[in-house]
Amino acid sequence: MEINTDIRLGDSKEILKDLPDNSVDLIFTSPPYADQRKNTYGGIHPDKYVEWFLPISKELLRVLKPEGTFVLNIKEKVVNGERSTYVMELIIAMRKQGWLWTEEFIWHKKNSFPGKWPNRFRDSWERLLQFNKQKKFNMYQEEVMVPMGDWAKNRLKNLSETDKKRDNSKVGSGFGKNVSNWINRKMAYPTNVLHLATECNNKNHSAAFPESLPEWFIKLFTKKGDTVLDPFMGSGTTNFVAQRMNRNSIGIEIVPEYYNMVNDKLETTKLILFEPEEDYEQIKTKRRKAIR
Repeated sequence: MEINTDIRLGDSKEILKDLPDNSVDLIFTSPPYADQRKNTYGGIHPDKYVEWFLPISKELLRVLKPEGTFVLNIKEKVVNGERSTYVMELIIAMRKQGWLWTEEFIWHKKNSFPGKWPNRFRDSWERLLQFNKQKKFNMYQEEVMVPMGDWAKNRLKNLSETDKKRDNSKVGSGFGKNVSNWINRKMAYPTNVLHLATECNNKNHSAAFPESLPEWFIKLFTKKGDTVLDPFMGSGTTNFVAQRMNRNSIGIEIVPEYYNMVNDKLETTKLILFEPEEDYEQIKTKRRKAIR
């Protein structure tokens, strides 16, 4: 198997035009937030953010496979004492563009830095918005299952008669549960809240997210040999993780310093253990340097 890591220097809005239609399985990215990283990316005013992003999301819609997924890590900022609405406005605009807003995940930052503000508490979470082109998409839920936990030992020990049949919600929501279905199960599906620490290692980038973040979504939405795209590559976390997980990847970065840093650190070859054959195969990683 040949794993390709294709990184390109330039503006995503222009470089994305070179990518084929329906060629990417997962887009995972964190674009510059409004009015932030001004020294690096110039900063986009909240009132102009939707206008700036829509030409990019239009190209992302084109290059994503019909059964693929787009995960957007973004968070509103505070403007004059109140939360900006540019993220909500972007969601509405992208739906009009043809995207389906399928789900919203929350990244709970377990180690957010303490602070004190006159009218709010510290930010300890960020949004991860899931968009799709169609209602049926690739999703490998078993890859992100979590242990049932110690609570199950006591909860499932002595079941009532109600626990042994489907118990419909008393609020009329239509939801119900049969607790006995979880007997002898060791794993369960996770929630849509991810409890992950922020990136503590110095990656020479002002907004690097932890490797565990793209890793979780790469597990959930792709399989080995699929292609992952990060149109705002930054320190290359998504591409490094994709390569380690035997996925092809494409990274686009407008800042030469970051592009060069990632280009210098990416592995060109690696040995991968394939199970259950327990055999090694040499994987060649190609890097395409397209400078705009």
